[in-house]
Amino acid sequence: MKRRRVKITGIGPVTPAGIGREAFHRGILEHVSHVGPVKRFPEEAGEFVAAEVKKFRIEEYVDNPAAKRLPRHTQFALAGTVLALADAGIDRSIIQKLIPVIVTGTSLMDSDVVNRTIENVAQKGPRFALPRVVFHGPVATIGASIAEIIGGGRTLSLQSACCSGSDAIGHAAAMVANGESDLAICGGTEAPIYYHPMLELKMAGLAPATAERPQQLSRPFDMWRTTGVIGEGACIMVLEPESSPRPGYAYVSGYSFATDPTAEPGLGLLEAIRMCMANAGRKPESIEAINAWGPGHKVIDAVEAKVLRQYFGDLLDDIPTVSIKGAVGNPFAAAGAMQVGSVALGMRHDFIPPTVNWLHPDPACRLNLSAQPRYVPFGAALVNSHGLSGTNSCLLIERCTST
Repeated sequence: MKRRRVKITGIGPVTPAGIGREAFHRGILEHVSHVGPVKRFPEEAGEFVAAEVKKFRIEEYVDNPAAKRLPRHTQFALAGTVLALADAGIDRSIIQKLIPVIVTGTSLMDSDVVNRTIENVAQKGPRFALPRVVFHGPVATIGASIAEIIGGGRTLSLQSACCSGSDAIGHAAAMVANGESDLAICGGTEAPIYYHPMLELKMAGLAPATAERPQQLSRPFDMWRTTGVIGEGACIMVLEPESSPRPGYAYVSGYSFATDPTAEPGLGLLEAIRMCMANAGRKPESIEAINAWGPGHKVIDAVEAKVLRQYFGDLLDDIPTVSIKGAVGNPFAAAGAMQVGSVALGMRHDFIPPTVNWLHPDPACRLNLSAQPRYVPFGAALVNSHGLSGTNSCLLIERCTST
């Protein structure tokens, strides 16, 4: 059977830079970091910073009192779904006719309930453990919760570290392309800003050891970067076949994933890029923008820049490249989905957002970066994701002709 083209018809961002399409659009165009201090953890553990989603209330999106008791990452995903369906103009009365599939990516289980049950047992004894760890903890409950509010659907939950959101979009696009569904709700969601794992991330060197000048701590590809800053949020997409009557932001034209060998960091990313491009039937010279992973980590950023140079060669000098993590931090599985959302919006409105806090070029990261927004049309963009354990995934997003 001929593979159908798949387009993004709805975007539901729930991010530190803004909630909803218009707020997210404005937020990522500003040269503003949404990183700030986190004050609610024990003082003896030191200082913490993160990029948090402010003023989020699930009751503004879901009319069900029980939703307030769901994990934060599930609430983000539910709100993102409601926003994405509204953005696409899809009334819930027709959803089931389109045979919906729901594919979500999340790297961590519900950290809130895990923290609470650990505290309860440590302070009061084993009889005070929280049974809801079993029901709310697994990431599979996120898709099930979305299915409940839309009236049902096949669900698939992916957990491939920070690549989970990108992988969810790639797998959902394949289902629509193959004719398994005429509607996919997909993307990534994450809520890691709890004492555990924030303490462990800081100890592992994956979060800043200081809260001094927090808005300058997330510095993708900058010479003086040290490590990434943790974020939270979600970005949910609606995918449909090209034949859908609803206008599209962009096509999801290619996808692939690969894993780094332990001894060769970056080789998996290189393979993922190659296979993604082959999947789309595109050559390197067709790429007009790159939305890089770029978490602001000293080593990870340099490895990604090296891989991009290996694949694109001298073409890389003329390809506008951006990391949005200076603005929103690294929300793990939600990051790749937010990147896709920013690319889709950029294709519709002809802009590439700034790389916030990129001030001092690093010779190890010879990329076409800018600290200011670039108002340019572009037709094809590569989106990179990378995660712990050497996971990598890439998506090729192309300008949609049915806008």
